[in-house]
Amino acid sequence: MGGSPAPAVHHLAFIPDGNRRWARRRGLPALSGHERGIERMGEVLKWCRALRIRTVSFWAFSTENLHRDRKEVEGLFRAFETRLQKVIRDGNFQKYGVRMRFVGDRSIFPHAVQLGMARVEAETAANSKYLVNLFVGYGGRPELVQMAKRIAKDFANHPERVDERAVAERLWSADIPDPDLIFRTSGEQRLSGFMPFQSAYSELYFCKKLWPDLTKADVAAAVREFRRRKRRWGK
Repeated sequence: MGGSPAPAVHHLAFIPDGNRRWARRRGLPALSGHERGIERMGEVLKWCRALRIRTVSFWAFSTENLHRDRKEVEGLFRAFETRLQKVIRDGNFQKYGVRMRFVGDRSIFPHAVQLGMARVEAETAANSKYLVNLFVGYGGRPELVQMAKRIAKDFANHPERVDERAVAERLWSADIPDPDLIFRTSGEQRLSGFMPFQSAYSELYFCKKLWPDLTKADVAAAVREFRRRKRRWGK
């Protein structure tokens, strides 16, 4: 009695790993795994909404993905464009008050995909009940490099004014709250450069399941585990 209340997950960020392995184990092409993984994101959003998690992020496409086989990358672009069209058509953004943002270097995507991103963002900009962030063309190191360039330009004559807030405001993820919990699938136990500045005090949760096999029970288990932890914020 009288103890501190259990911490709440306000921002849950996912590293949805394992799509290619999921496909390979079934004798399917890698693209089939990516397509299934994209579908799983939509389902995960529903589960998070049921858990009353207001901000959800997915690392959907990393800068390192560009180094994969050219056909696989082109297939990823096509799958992403198709999914965007479905999101535009069936998103129910107004019904649920969802705002969508795309975080990263969009210039690496085909023009049609860039237009789709801009359209989704424009159509959902006024919504505020839920925030969904897709980290696309994203890498933690490239994000820090572009931030450093902006800092160098904006504070060329006053470097002493640079503080944590100045850094945060020049990240691709500016205005997005730091994640409370980062959830990675496939058994890998590392962040691989995901949100290096923002994740300083995030709790981490690793699940052995491949992303397309994730269930609602798995997400709920991560939230329960988070609520059992004591966040010390470096103190």
